[in-house]
Amino acid sequence: MKYQHLPQEFYIENRIKFCAKMQPGSIAIFTSNDEMPRNADAFHNWRQNSDILWLTGIDQEHTMLILFPDSPNPDFKEVLYLRETNETIETWEGHKYSKDEAHETSGIHTIHWNHVFKQQLHPAIVLAENVYMNLNEHDRAAIQVPNQEQRLAKDIRDQYPLHRYHRAAPILHRLRAVKSAIEIEQLKHAIEIANKAFRRLLNFVKPGVMEYEVEAELIHEYIRNAGTGHAFQPIVASGSSACILHYVENNRPCKDGDLLLVDTGCEYANYNSDLTRCIPVNGKFSKRQKEVYEAVLRLQETAMKLYLKPGTVLQQYHIEFGRHISEECIKLGLLKNEEVMRNPLAYKKYCVHGISHHLGLDVHDSGLRWEKMEPGMVFTVEPGIYIAEEGIGVRIENNVLISETGCVDLMPQIPKQIDEIEKLMANRKTEMAH
Repeated sequence: MKYQHLPQEFYIENRIKFCAKMQPGSIAIFTSNDEMPRNADAFHNWRQNSDILWLTGIDQEHTMLILFPDSPNPDFKEVLYLRETNETIETWEGHKYSKDEAHETSGIHTIHWNHVFKQQLHPAIVLAENVYMNLNEHDRAAIQVPNQEQRLAKDIRDQYPLHRYHRAAPILHRLRAVKSAIEIEQLKHAIEIANKAFRRLLNFVKPGVMEYEVEAELIHEYIRNAGTGHAFQPIVASGSSACILHYVENNRPCKDGDLLLVDTGCEYANYNSDLTRCIPVNGKFSKRQKEVYEAVLRLQETAMKLYLKPGTVLQQYHIEFGRHISEECIKLGLLKNEEVMRNPLAYKKYCVHGISHHLGLDVHDSGLRWEKMEPGMVFTVEPGIYIAEEGIGVRIENNVLISETGCVDLMPQIPKQIDEIEKLMANRKTEMAH
């Protein structure tokens, strides 16, 4: 791993928080993500299940966890199961956790190899009245292939049909949504790497470079700063491509006079930043580009000031924010007052996406979008206006921390004002001339 583990006390406290939310006499069972086949004998890059990582810190495949705080048998209160290594695995895949190392990371004392999991589960589960199983219940998830969590849940329910079953996900969504101080530091570190990458782009972008060359600059900066890599497939969209919200081909030339929209993030220690900036390829915004950019900037500032604060319900804020987008579209000559009066959703022609989402161990992190924001939650703020007929798409995205009184911008060091961007790009031109 490229990062240092967080202190075991963090994971111990997380387990305490989770267990406190279970009903008395309950056992909870967790498993890591599958290794997903790609083609031939290759696999997609593996990433740990964020919930089991948050509970244990164990960043390794074939990991399982049992939590049974009320167990009369102390051997079942907390049990971690790991893949047992051997000489062949060590040769082909490298080092795996020893039991001592897993204890040092997680703070769990009872650790076994995972081939005894089913054998040891039986005497534990028969002592419990309730069973908590975990599934991916993110409300935007679209799972088509049964995964390890689903298979395990089905197997256990089939074998023990008389227990009462409960969902672990709602508990974890609420707990993980509120970040601890140490998690906020991890996020800040991922953000700072993204800052370095963006400033690198300001020194690189010019007419004629390819979008994929810009993408290469990003990954270079992420890896050289010990990031795992891209937090998600980056969007590097010049000109009209910026009006395609999830444009990821990144295969066009960046042309003189175009805006370049870059939506990117760095993953560091499994925590993610999520940044969007728009810059002029030639270093200078045109009059119309400035108008659209400044409108989006005002929208972002409005969202931070009025909505990103304790008590706001994310989905309700998305609905209410439409009137601010409508106002800016009217100022830009995209809509007329009477159009908005007839159809309050007319603005969706120019902005179809939401303005914020939870951020943390996942880019679209755990959290319940119909519950109130609380201090310690981290969100993106990313309004956009996309004018396909003009070939202009602008989105500006920062990450913010909900505080007791409002929100704290976690990206104040990343340039977003027009004059600052133009000045930095002008310095690039001077350096190139020398």
